[in-house]
Amino acid sequence: MKSLGHHILVELYGCDPHILNSIEAIESEMKNAAIKSGATIVDTSFHMFSPYGVSGVVVIAESHLAVHTWPEYGYAAVDLFTCGDDVNPWTAYRYLEKIFKAQYASTVEIKRGQMDSVLKGKKMRKNEINTLLGEGII
Repeated sequence: MKSLGHHILVELYGCDPHILNSIEAIESEMKNAAIKSGATIVDTSFHMFSPYGVSGVVVIAESHLAVHTWPEYGYAAVDLFTCGDDVNPWTAYRYLEKIFKAQYASTVEIKRGQMDSVLKGKKMRKNEINTLLGEGII
């Protein structure tokens, strides 16, 4: 089924705690993952927690790549959401799994904006959408 986007929820276990606790490494590698997946980076925001752990997001024109790390558990939660067909979130996933040196990983992919439902919603709201389009809002 055609969809507007792909959303991959990633669980990375047994990762290198030194990498997971380095804001510089996390930000750099998240940007690299975005580039390798074919995404266009718009902005980034990363935060180092005390005593350890990093959270951050790479905002891409096609949506986002986000990460939250727990170095004390060797665990990283990664969120890869891309829209369109030009960016491959699986490329970003494989890259980060290798860079974080994960011993085990699990993933769940969600198709976002499944077109059957999007078109049904558009048809149901046709007059409102046409009004918004006419006003240049959408």
